[in-house]
Amino acid sequence: KVTENAKNSLSSLKRENPRLEPTLAIIQAHNDQLIQEANKNFAKEIGLRVIHICLPEGSTKDEIVSEILRLNEDPNVQGLALDLPESLYSSKVLNAVKPEKDVDGLSSVNLGRLVHGDVYDCLVPPRVCAVMELLENIGGKKVLLVGARGAEGAALQSMLQREGAAVLSCHWRAPELQSELHHADTVVFGSTKPDDVPVSWVKPGATIISCAHGLLSVDDSYGQQNNPASEKTVGPLAIAMRMQNMVKNMERWIQSQHYRKWDLHCLKLQPLSPVPSDIEISRAQSPKAVDVLAKEIGLLTDEIEIYGQTKAKVRLSLLERLKDQPDGKYVLVAGITPTPLGEGKSTVTVGLVQALTAHLNINSFACLRQPSQGPTFGVKGGAAGGGYAQVIPMEEFNLHLTGDIHAITAANNLLAAAIDARILHENTQSDKSLYNRLVPVVNGVREFSAIQLARLRRLGISKIDPKTLTEEEISKFVRLDIDPSTITWQRVVDTNDRFLRKITVGQANTEKGFVRQAQFDIAVASEIMAILALTTSLQDMKERLGKMVVANDQKGEPVTAEDLGVTGALAVLMKDAIKPTLMQTLEGTPVFVHAGPFANIAHGNSSVLADKIALKLVGQKGFVVTEAGFGADIGMEKFFNIKCRASGLVPSVVVLVATVRALKMHGGGPNVTAGVPLKKEYTEENLQLVADGCCNLQKQIQITQLFGVPVVVALNVFKTDSPAEVDLVCKIAKESGAFDAVPCNHWSAGGRGAVKLAQAVEKAANQKNSFKYLYSLELPIVEKIRIIAQKVYGAQDIELSPVAQSQVDRYSRQGFGNLPICMAKTHLSLSHQPERKGVPTGFILPISDVRASIGAGFIYPLVGTMSTMPGLPTRPCFYDIDLDPITEQVKGLF
Repeated sequence: KVTENAKNSLSSLKRENPRLEPTLAIIQAHNDQLIQEANKNFAKEIGLRVIHICLPEGSTKDEIVSEILRLNEDPNVQGLALDLPESLYSSKVLNAVKPEKDVDGLSSVNLGRLVHGDVYDCLVPPRVCAVMELLENIGGKKVLLVGARGAEGAALQSMLQREGAAVLSCHWRAPELQSELHHADTVVFGSTKPDDVPVSWVKPGATIISCAHGLLSVDDSYGQQNNPASEKTVGPLAIAMRMQNMVKNMERWIQSQHYRKWDLHCLKLQPLSPVPSDIEISRAQSPKAVDVLAKEIGLLTDEIEIYGQTKAKVRLSLLERLKDQPDGKYVLVAGITPTPLGEGKSTVTVGLVQALTAHLNINSFACLRQPSQGPTFGVKGGAAGGGYAQVIPMEEFNLHLTGDIHAITAANNLLAAAIDARILHENTQSDKSLYNRLVPVVNGVREFSAIQLARLRRLGISKIDPKTLTEEEISKFVRLDIDPSTITWQRVVDTNDRFLRKITVGQANTEKGFVRQAQFDIAVASEIMAILALTTSLQDMKERLGKMVVANDQKGEPVTAEDLGVTGALAVLMKDAIKPTLMQTLEGTPVFVHAGPFANIAHGNSSVLADKIALKLVGQKGFVVTEAGFGADIGMEKFFNIKCRASGLVPSVVVLVATVRALKMHGGGPNVTAGVPLKKEYTEENLQLVADGCCNLQKQIQITQLFGVPVVVALNVFKTDSPAEVDLVCKIAKESGAFDAVPCNHWSAGGRGAVKLAQAVEKAANQKNSFKYLYSLELPIVEKIRIIAQKVYGAQDIELSPVAQSQVDRYSRQGFGNLPICMAKTHLSLSHQPERKGVPTGFILPISDVRASIGAGFIYPLVGTMSTMPGLPTRPCFYDIDLDPITEQVKGLF
């Protein structure tokens, strides 16, 4: 009956979940083949997969615990059971089993629930289950438990008492044993009966049940042929009950895989006036432990990898678990053309999610880029937001985080090293010598690696035996024939180091005179960073890494990372970086920090994966707020035309950040320079400057409308802004087509200061959305560039240099013409000239060069002169950054 019920339940589960493969692992530390066979037979009949881990007799508790911990982390094992000698059933061993995998129900967590009466939230141990199944009508009867110790004994006593039995427990050597056996209506042997305890001590007509480990016989007589007592063992029934527990466990496991409603406990804020420094605010708040935050937002224990107390990587398996969960609303925060100081997009992003979740009780997630060390120690400072709208702990956010940028640096420079090394080896060795080294004999066997076989297939060579290649085929295989003058792959470092903008490599005597000019870029400008931001899976990332074009060969054909044989190694270096990092805001709402591509050169947005995971976690009525780099003409345009194409996601609303300060600059105000005090025009009311500068805001609203998405203007208010200036900006924004325009005080007040913005965003997200791309990918490269220049920047036309035209022709011929465009342009003006503020018109946009990031999947034209390696200012931020050697606290970050 038990087996049939379990079989039917499991069949029903499998019908609803066709890919379900329930697997029970049983750790066995004895040589009882009978028990092993019984487990296998019952499991097979029900439809379960069982794997036995047979440890040698005499295994220690530590060895068993080690095996348990391994199986705890195996995602293919949903249940775990133990068949051990009685001496090994200690608390240490039993509690090593994860409660959610504990089919024997012997962990303290499960037992606690059982004893407290939470029968629907626990599993009854199989032997206890079997005893209860064999006993009938025990209410009011006297039940004696002999030798029933530990977790199983406690569980059995609890279940019997719940049924109304009078339960007494004693051990085999108790002086009163004979007397108690004589008076008990039912006797349960929890362990093997010693030979010197005769069954004749048992009251005639009483029921004896043995649930000792290892007993499978249906009727043991204990050597007493004439004993009148009724004797039963639980062996086979207990194994059937174990399998039934496994099926119940699968029901729970399936339920746990479903979307979980958030149970988020927000942190309270007590804003001070005047507002302290960012790092003082961050340090004054006590963040939640990241595993607590993860549980609150519905993440499972095996979906996070914890880094310290306040950050964790989130595994991509979540996307598969929640694949049927509808996405939430998708909000992009962009900005007007900024001053060199930045206008607070990150601060608005954080303030908005704090308002949505902590004050309006709407699930929301912020998705931010990881800051580069360059700005943090250079001129701009960190990127955690600011004031009372920031990610905490801000020093961890701004320094190293979980090492993703370091992984990118390592992968990028491995590929750079591989390029120069390959050129050297090809220039100094014969075909035969190269072949012998590329395909060596190892332990008497010579064979191609998987990546070499893939290269042979691309060359049209179908052979798999290294001995069968002809001389011509060997030459084609070993020679990449890289043209050094066409190498586009540069080394990177995450520091503003202007003296690495142009370098010479190969000057050591060991490099045989193969000297060439090269350069360093800042790490976040690496194509690998752009790939990390745009990839949708580990497999997709690996394919993109392999497609990266690093140079051309002497025939003008592209040479890729796959040709160099380095794809697998790059993927290994990036295997952890692909997982988004979970952190929290000052008010305890969740944040994903992931990727940080240079917004001038690459597309300047955080990762597709972080957005996709967050959209599943917030639920259908929730919001995911992500940020685009620099002004809407750069970051937002790339978000729509590049990132949305890669992700397939459709944005719901654009929040366009503006400041009175930036508008005054666009209205003709004096230059704004980092590190220099603001002129009085920016600290005193000047309505005319504001009105004149609103032309830039109006233009950015128009750019947003090109894509058919509702726009809400968020005016980031500074204490020097007058009420009249604030009202004027909001009035002009709404008259210019914004759905709404809202002043925000989140910097000084936290989420409470952005509640009106959150309400406006929620309303805008329900508006009709007619999202569309700006151009078709089928258009020629030059035409796509022209559309962006004219419709977004307001240029009259474009002008390609001979070098740029040559590159366009080459990429078109190589089959890369159908990629989107990623314009590399200054962020300080709508035009290519940083000094031209407001809305420049009538200019010709010069395209000095055109390059390709084939792995990332875009063509990037260089507009005017663009630097991929920032420099340090005269007085960098690092002058103020210090470490207290006693407390180890970081000082001076902002």
